[in-house]
Amino acid sequence: VTSQYGWTANMERSMKAQALRDNSSLGYMAAKKHLDLNPDHCIIQELKKKADDNKNDKSVKDLVMLLFETSLLASGFSLEDPTTHSSRIHRMIELGRGIEDDGTVEEEVIDDLTPLEGDDAEASMMEEVD
Repeated sequence: VTSQYGWTANMERSMKAQALRDNSSLGYMAAKKHLDLNPDHCIIQELKKKADDNKNDKSVKDLVMLLFETSLLASGFSLEDPTTHSSRIHRMIELGRGIEDDGTVEEEVIDDLTPLEGDDAEASMMEEVD
């Protein structure tokens, strides 16, 4: 929800896209964003339980920020830092799948693949065209 006298999401996008914009006006005219929550919703109740159990749980903080950022996106606003948003999503996927991220990437090597039919014919046809 945006404030009554602030810019709408569309107006904010338009003003940010202006070539000769004045950055000083963006600060006070950009809408203040408020996240309205339904305290009876099962997601909010579960987040509250997890937050009460452990106040320093990074996954709860990530989930709350994901709720806010996806609400911004659904309302038509753009994110200031989409990279942070995508890294939060990746962490939540890893958490949901039980994947531990140790920073190393393992490549699966598959040696027993049969060659595709017509691989050699297509390669020779491409050489003829060039």
